[in-house]
Amino acid sequence: MKRLLLSLIIWVGFCVAAPGSGWTLTLEESIELAKKNLPSYQAAEQSVLSREALYKATLGPYLPSLDADAAHAIHDSSREYYDANTYGLTASYRLFDGGKRRADRDTAGLNLSSAREELRKSLQDLILSVKISFYTAVAGREIILQRRSQLEYARKDFEVADGRYRLGAARLSEVLQASVRVEQARFNLIQAEGNFAKAVSELYSLIGLAPPEGSAELNGSLEATGMLPARSVLRDAVLQRPEILQARYALDRTKAAKNSVTSEFYPTVSASLSYSRTSDTGTLSIPMQDRVAMLSASWNLFELGKFYRRKSSEVEIRVSEQSLRELQRQLSLDLEKNYEDFVTADRNVSVAAEQLRQAEQNYDQAFGEYKVGKGDILSLVQAETLLATAREQTTSARLNRILADAQVERTAGTAAPAAASPDNEGGAVRP
Repeated sequence: MKRLLLSLIIWVGFCVAAPGSGWTLTLEESIELAKKNLPSYQAAEQSVLSREALYKATLGPYLPSLDADAAHAIHDSSREYYDANTYGLTASYRLFDGGKRRADRDTAGLNLSSAREELRKSLQDLILSVKISFYTAVAGREIILQRRSQLEYARKDFEVADGRYRLGAARLSEVLQASVRVEQARFNLIQAEGNFAKAVSELYSLIGLAPPEGSAELNGSLEATGMLPARSVLRDAVLQRPEILQARYALDRTKAAKNSVTSEFYPTVSASLSYSRTSDTGTLSIPMQDRVAMLSASWNLFELGKFYRRKSSEVEIRVSEQSLRELQRQLSLDLEKNYEDFVTADRNVSVAAEQLRQAEQNYDQAFGEYKVGKGDILSLVQAETLLATAREQTTSARLNRILADAQVERTAGTAAPAAASPDNEGGAVRP
């Protein structure tokens, strides 16, 4: 009971003095800060705004076009010298173009949808990166506490060995063995503190803040938050990943490109109204006005290239279809592999916990036997080393389970909601 009370006091003291004793930064806050400050995510957001502007620009061919022109000319002939001013105004509208403007608008809408999916993919990558950095730092904090505790255990073993040596019940080599273990524990503690500082620096870099001068303010644990959805649910979700939707949009773009090429086989019909006025300072000085209403049509009857362009567009459609199928196969395989990684990591948590329990029992037995002179220092040092390894392995197993869960979430594409389409219904806007 005294040893248990001493361990509890030491553990509480380490918790108070450990890095991050004033933890306030949560995982959710870290993700929100990263969304505001991470340059790659901000670039993806700006790309969506650019695509939105280009999509709206494709409305131009559906609306009339209005042009104004003016000219000032100086005439110097053998008979006279005069100035002439010309003003004109023309309104035109494309009545029919074989579907080209529709294909262009479809393509712009699909580009916008693809940019939104790129933003969602960037968000999912951001969430995964923040989770890895955040929970790695939390695990690093726990390892620091464990290694401080192991340093105290090593010191306690050294004190017992030194006391027995002073009483003549132990050899000097036993004291030296315990002393070496103390220095090794101190070395491991320094290494853990350095790893923790690096993990915190990586996290603060993602969220766009300067690393703290003192303790890191983190608020999180390695406890499991819940079970994964069923595999069938994840298999359905992976088919809605940003990469899959982008591949589908790419397929639709090839179809729109075929429509655009096909429009070359049809005539283009336009209507226009124009007004012009010309005045000069010559001998006549009579302003001339001209009003024109015109309906025009142009039709390319033969151009060899358009036949091959249409054939190429048909081949590109088949290429995009196969690329989509391959991407679906690869991502489905990745999901199965990552899901098995999670199952393995989840099972390892209970195994590591049992190993820790046995390591604690083994150390207690070895310490008691050595204290009364029935055991040797090598067995005690080995038992204490195994206990330190078991503690860190338990932390690593819990960290691996959380990271495996985050990886499955990223692979299934459930870390962020689906992006809205141009018409907010999941497809490109079609006039």
